[in-house]
Amino acid sequence: MDLDLRATAAGFIASLGLLSVILWVVGIDTVVATLGMADRSTLALLPVVAAAWLVAWGLSLRVVLGVIGTPVRVTTAVWIYTAATFANNVTPFGQAGGEPIIAYLIADVTDNEYESGLAAIASVDALNFFPSISLAAVGLGYFAATATLGRQLRVAGAAVLGLAVVIPLFGYTVWRHREGVENSLASVLTPIARTLIRPVPGRAPPDEAVIRARVRGFFDAVGRVADDRRALVLALGFSTLGWLALAVSLWLSMYSLGYEVPFAAALLVIPIASIASITPFPGGLGGIEAVLIALLVPTTGLDGAGASAAVLIHRVVTYWLPTLIGGGIMAVYGAESTRDF
Repeated sequence: MDLDLRATAAGFIASLGLLSVILWVVGIDTVVATLGMADRSTLALLPVVAAAWLVAWGLSLRVVLGVIGTPVRVTTAVWIYTAATFANNVTPFGQAGGEPIIAYLIADVTDNEYESGLAAIASVDALNFFPSISLAAVGLGYFAATATLGRQLRVAGAAVLGLAVVIPLFGYTVWRHREGVENSLASVLTPIARTLIRPVPGRAPPDEAVIRARVRGFFDAVGRVADDRRALVLALGFSTLGWLALAVSLWLSMYSLGYEVPFAAALLVIPIASIASITPFPGGLGGIEAVLIALLVPTTGLDGAGASAAVLIHRVVTYWLPTLIGGGIMAVYGAESTRDF
């Protein structure tokens, strides 16, 4: 835990350093002056929009949990997803770093196996991919029809197209050959699990058959989600609402500063910038801001200071606020882990 805390602290320092460099290049004084122009009544709407995003994706998680046989209340699903946002925001590589933690939380709260919790949060993340690409394509189509695409937008378009092809193809390949993938994962995970469990008093290292059964349980849970078309459509609907809320947050952040820009700009840049969460910085901090600023300038016509100020406002309510709230939830859970939420 000490090593994890040091690594997290180092990640935050590096992220804030990167963010400071970006603001220094743009002009810190100009950004601060621009922030001072923000309309307070518009800013007051942003936490409501951020809450709508968390609720929507929490409801998507609730649908998935219901499919795999662990139904929960709406409030429980929302606070679990808010805690998931905290875990993703304080670990490197975004969701890849936070998912193992949230899988344990889901399994413990729902009194289920760990692999079921991992399948639930992984399914939600996978479902979130498809609306994001669709909305980015809508935004890109708008700019393709109304303006000449600059270099940044051509790169963005290539990224959207690449993700739309590569990720579904990868998922299809893994699913089609899942038996081989299960065996390979079991072979790789068994020695790792034995190494981790052997020093723990009173715990016997698991054999490969147990690991294989747990890996199969993960794929079975994912399969149940994929087979329930009604639930799939419902979860995708909630996911889409969440992405729209994030886009509204960014658009309102610009509007609060007096900029009236096409909503399509927010639809385009929000999903693309989320890719930066895979950087080794906690929750993509620094990387996401850099991508948002780089894309907002050519799509909206804002100068660097205006784009930076809008991005800072947006990230306060969609990164820092959920991190604080989710951290509080995790602290309460850690202190009262036997409480029935």
